[in-house]
Amino acid sequence: MIAGHVVVDPPRDTPHGARVKLRVIVVGRDRGEPLCEIADEYLGRLNRTYPTTLVEVKEEPARASSPVDRVRAIEAERLQKALLPGERVVALDERGKEHTSVELAQRLGRWADEGRSSVAFLIGGPNGLDPALVARADERWALSKLTLPHRLARVLLAEQLYRAATILRGEPYHK
Repeated sequence: MIAGHVVVDPPRDTPHGARVKLRVIVVGRDRGEPLCEIADEYLGRLNRTYPTTLVEVKEEPARASSPVDRVRAIEAERLQKALLPGERVVALDERGKEHTSVELAQRLGRWADEGRSSVAFLIGGPNGLDPALVARADERWALSKLTLPHRLARVLLAEQLYRAATILRGEPYHK
């Protein structure tokens, strides 16, 4: 489970014999929000197979004197500081590549097979991710061509990563 966003349960055997660490780094601290509780549930399930951590960085308050570009740049600095050296970075962006659940499972399996130590998934705040940060990412994924609220994106990512892990474990796809 995830308690206070720190991994507390040791993961079970990881498919492909590797211990790739997954980190979901999001803008905003949304404790007590029903959607965040759902995301935490999926991340806790995922943590049974892959060490998983949720990192929340402070959302920059919107002010009339701060244009959206400035807000995104400040949040990008906070996201950058949360990244680990050498970590693979996946930016969630509606202009990114869409994957099927099976393709996501294959991607996760490939990272494990490659011995990847850590992968960070970045979810922006209400204003999205800074374009420079998206450009710096190793990969850009779209959960949908629709623009999603960041809280909902957190749930969808957590569920799809969990689903990918179940696929890799050979569990029924629809579970």
